[in-house]
Amino acid sequence: MSSPQQPAKSGTNSMSAYIIGFTLSLMLTLVAYFSVVNEALTGRALLLMVVGLAVAQLLVQLVFFLHLGRENKPRLNLLIFSFAALVIGIVVIGSLWIMDNLNYHMMTPHEMDKHMLQEYDQGGI
Repeated sequence: MSSPQQPAKSGTNSMSAYIIGFTLSLMLTLVAYFSVVNEALTGRALLLMVVGLAVAQLLVQLVFFLHLGRENKPRLNLLIFSFAALVIGIVVIGSLWIMDNLNYHMMTPHEMDKHMLQEYDQGGI
């Protein structure tokens, strides 16, 4: 037997949630922007602060705009969200790994000029 659907939220209630979410998102974005522009912190501290603000921004987006945690079947949505996070993690980590590998195997401009001259002298081009 299925459970009855929850009644739709009133327009005012959902609109206030969107306004709160938008305000929080804007504040988090501005704090990160002005911290970087004004060099409030440097190095690792700045990186950790920006990453922390990005995670907070993610949570605000999930709660206020995607309504994660307010649905009838939170386990299914949590499973879907976890799978999406896994796929994104694999793509990001894989991309960073590939770029690092390419950077490691890349020649300097001087080495490239030398190699191209050797190929030309040998008639390879």
